[in-house]
Amino acid sequence: AMAGGLEPHLEALRRELPGPAVLSVLVALIAVAITFLIWRFVQGRKSSRKAVLLLGLCDAGKTLLFARLLSGRYRHTQTSITDSSAVYRLSQDKSTNVTLIDLPGHESLRLQFLERFKAAARAIVFVVDSVAFQREVKDVAEFLYQVLVDSTVLRNAPALLIACNKQDVTMAKSAKLIQQQLEKELNTLRVTRSAAPSSLDGSATGGPAQLGKKGKDFDFSQLPMKVEFVECSARGSKGEEGEADLEDLEKWLVKVA
Repeated sequence: AMAGGLEPHLEALRRELPGPAVLSVLVALIAVAITFLIWRFVQGRKSSRKAVLLLGLCDAGKTLLFARLLSGRYRHTQTSITDSSAVYRLSQDKSTNVTLIDLPGHESLRLQFLERFKAAARAIVFVVDSVAFQREVKDVAEFLYQVLVDSTVLRNAPALLIACNKQDVTMAKSAKLIQQQLEKELNTLRVTRSAAPSSLDGSATGGPAQLGKKGKDFDFSQLPMKVEFVECSARGSKGEEGEADLEDLEKWLVKVA
């Protein structure tokens, strides 16, 4: 009798519930809405990061490159002990701009300045002295390793460009060779750091010791950010009176802006 009394109510409830097809459409619409909200959140975080950081060792040519991008003119530079920043307007779209920040390359300063600006980084240009590279490869790899295992850098995954500078000099190493050597040195660093106690990792920012994919030799394609290499010359082939060779770098800046 009780079941019979509930039957009309159950039937009414069944009539109000959507059919399987309608329910599937509703689920699909909810999934699309959630995906859109996540995408908007990620894009919002990315658009709030407008800085392009110029990193590298001392004398890699960061400051001259910074000056050339902003004014096109040659400028005598000296080792920086603080950051310099300026708005860089992209030539192809005057309404689009990024903030270039030139960070000191001195060993005692570079990590503390990276700590200050890393959260705002939309992209990173890591400048390498292509002439002194063979002599400095271990130091270059050490600094680059510290950047790549930083927890904030890994989470935000800013686009990364390795700018192989000073290509106007005959003895400059090619971008391809620099990439191969860096991958080899970073792989060695990964092995030694993974074997060492975490307190010796050298990363004050909480980044993990493991770089790339475990069990495989390191290469840049294993990183969460897109990594590209370009050859450039902030000085230019004609010296102070000539123009810099930064065309590929400028195209990359347009792409990541």
